[in-house]
Amino acid sequence: MLQSAVVLRLGCLMLAAGAGSYRVKSSMARAASAVGLDRHEATVTMTEIVTSSYVGNRFRTETAEVRGVGVNVARLEALRRIVHDLRAHETVEHLQTKLDEVERMRGLYGPLLNAAASGVACAGFCFLNRGGWVECLAVLVAAFIGQAVRRQMLVRRYQHFFTWLVCGVAASGVYMSIVSLLEATGAVGGNHEGGVISAILFLIPGFPMVTAMLDLMRQDFSSALSRAAYVLMVMAAAGVAVWTVTFLFNWQVEATDTSVPTGWVLHVLRCLCSFVAAYGFAMLFNAGAKASTLAAVVGALANTGRLVLIDEFHVPWQLAVGLAAVTIGVLAQLFVSRASLSRVALSVPAVVIMIPGVPFYRAISALNNRAVDANVAVGQAAANLAEVFFVITAIGVGLAMARILTDHNWRHDVSTSGHIVLPESHGSASEPRRLRG
Repeated sequence: MLQSAVVLRLGCLMLAAGAGSYRVKSSMARAASAVGLDRHEATVTMTEIVTSSYVGNRFRTETAEVRGVGVNVARLEALRRIVHDLRAHETVEHLQTKLDEVERMRGLYGPLLNAAASGVACAGFCFLNRGGWVECLAVLVAAFIGQAVRRQMLVRRYQHFFTWLVCGVAASGVYMSIVSLLEATGAVGGNHEGGVISAILFLIPGFPMVTAMLDLMRQDFSSALSRAAYVLMVMAAAGVAVWTVTFLFNWQVEATDTSVPTGWVLHVLRCLCSFVAAYGFAMLFNAGAKASTLAAVVGALANTGRLVLIDEFHVPWQLAVGLAAVTIGVLAQLFVSRASLSRVALSVPAVVIMIPGVPFYRAISALNNRAVDANVAVGQAAANLAEVFFVITAIGVGLAMARILTDHNWRHDVSTSGHIVLPESHGSASEPRRLRG
């Protein structure tokens, strides 16, 4: 009982911190072997774990529900190190003590810094989506306030669909208020309504989206489909929020009147903004300074290269995104081999800045376009959704290809459960192999 309980606790902590199904099951199997279980099988979805622990002819099946799911890279790194350091004949008490330390870990960034990271990341994202200084400034403030609201609601355990809906209304409302005020006072001219979409890009569930794609590539359908359903639910909530606000105030999200630099200046600014956006999203995932910096470097290199391929060599968007995803995976592996960090901590923040959040929200908002008839609006929405689908598919295929090229366990169809042989710890005595109660 104690052995199976500590293994299940490890899985719950990893799931709550945002780990994918493959990582959760392989870590639990390794821990089970360390504490003396013969075999360990698990079924993992986004919020539930069902495990069976075996010793000889006896087994114990347990279930757990994890409602407080989120993303916490610092916890994931701590748990990864614990799993990596496991040796044969690990005592349950020692492993429980390590897990207690992880549970006591606090966030690396306070509410103010967390909200600032959201604002800066979305402002960088806005420039990458051809926003000017007016749009970037308004997005900075709107995303700051939106993330502050989201953090407080999540701390108070509000339902995620409701939270994303409220934050979408808050962020888009703030953006519209700022732009309207600047235009009313004559401080700016032109049309800056299109930047409202970038103000809610902090609501993109990048981590579960990436882990859903990776789980799907590993043929772990129960986890992949549940994560994909969650991603669609919260993105739809944010999209409906923006659609409602822009509909009420008759804003055209496709409209914009912004001039941007050209030539090498544009590429340099894109590289800088990619670095800033990836660093900001890494902070939102509670990644440390080292992981955030490396993720930002990977994101800046890959995303700038992607944009150069599209603009200079006219490579199709989907192919450019796929090549960038492969590059991110390979670069993450190179950095991992030199730093005590996991691939997911470096690759996900870098990939998030390539997720086509703007086309998705514009697809939802296309129904608000009164300048065209209903058939044209539906056609625009369908075209945007098709673009989103193919780009996200390209990201998933690119990341999977990078893992296949650099990881033996991905290159071959290796089971994540069963019995794992661990190295012996120095000076340890063998413990009885039995389910202890």
